[in-house]
Amino acid sequence: MAATKSKQNIDSQYIISKYMEYVLENDMFPKSVYKFCKAIKIKEEEFYQFFGSVESINKGIWNTFFTTTMSVMQKNKDYEGFTSRDKMLTFFYTFFEMLTLNRSYVLFALDGHDGPFKNMVQLKSLRGHIKDFAKELIEEDNDHKLYKVTKNPVGIFSEGAWLQFLFLLNFWTGDESPGFEKTDMAIEKSVNTIFDLFDNTPLNNVLDFGKFLWKEKVM
Repeated sequence: MAATKSKQNIDSQYIISKYMEYVLENDMFPKSVYKFCKAIKIKEEEFYQFFGSVESINKGIWNTFFTTTMSVMQKNKDYEGFTSRDKMLTFFYTFFEMLTLNRSYVLFALDGHDGPFKNMVQLKSLRGHIKDFAKELIEEDNDHKLYKVTKNPVGIFSEGAWLQFLFLLNFWTGDESPGFEKTDMAIEKSVNTIFDLFDNTPLNNVLDFGKFLWKEKVM
């Protein structure tokens, strides 16, 4: 007697995986939930248990990149003992490794057919996650400072972290270096520059970072 074929377990990860496959194989986003569900052979009600629209999957993918990155970082038993600077470095290194594993999809999702970075609305939820992460880091540092005047402004720091991410994302999309080693350099220089700014020792690293950006633009 032939074995009964097991039913596919449908969850958010399964739908995201199929969605990314669909986009890359068809070189387009699904026109509707109906067409997407028909293509991957699931019922619409199964889709709606996890996502409210096709657009919500786009945001969900970036949220998954973030949560997976945090999970990987926190599995490192030494992570909790890291300084805020090292935590931020680890976050960006890990996050961009995640993006590199999915580079074909990410480049298409950002550009589509409408030109560079036209689809930024999909990053809205990610922006909140990154800003919250940065707030935790700076608040942790501020807790160790005795005087209010030496405490760093949380809002400015968190917004800076988001703008830094956008810079790195744009840099990574155009990086053609082996193993994306120039992106790693950009991460190191940008994170160190920002933390040095808040530590009141900015000049050398700010100039170094500026020279790096200028050189990459010229090249």
